[in-house]
Amino acid sequence: MTPPGDDPDQLVPVSVRLGNVVPPEDPEDWTRPLTWVAAIGMLAAPILAIAWFVLAPPLDGLRPVPGTWVLALTLVIGAAAAGGTQLGRLRAFTGTLAAGLLAALLVVAAGAVSAGERQVGSASPTLAHAVAASLAGLAGAPPAAVLGAITAGSWPRLLRGAAAAALGAVVTAAVLPSLFQA
Repeated sequence: MTPPGDDPDQLVPVSVRLGNVVPPEDPEDWTRPLTWVAAIGMLAAPILAIAWFVLAPPLDGLRPVPGTWVLALTLVIGAAAAGGTQLGRLRAFTGTLAAGLLAALLVVAAGAVSAGERQVGSASPTLAHAVAASLAGLAGAPPAAVLGAITAGSWPRLLRGAAAAALGAVVTAAVLPSLFQA
């Protein structure tokens, strides 16, 4: 920005006054490793869901299969990793929850898109497994977020991310079987 003077147009950046709006320099620095950790943490479960549902979709939605377990655990571990990149307590808490919510939404969307034909009375197997994995992963995200927030000021990032991921994984593993009981 040019220094303000007596002219009110001086408060506007030169690039805007000349009619050429230039985007800000490096709005997010993608050369930093923590940015990639957060991005991969948020997107690992949706990418895995797409790969699973395209390459070897589940045949029925009656019980959890290994892919359901891997998907649910990837969701909560990725959310904990994304939250672990944040410095402050509130940011670590909200980063974990937001990453889990985004991943869960994208996993369910992947299950719905890959569901194929519509069924009346029951969900397709891909959608059933996507919803169950998302719910189980989301059940583990709040405890992981709380632990991540508690340890944000005192533990190193790697240790607090691993501890949050472990706690979230335990809760996710406890919840997932109950989602398939009739």
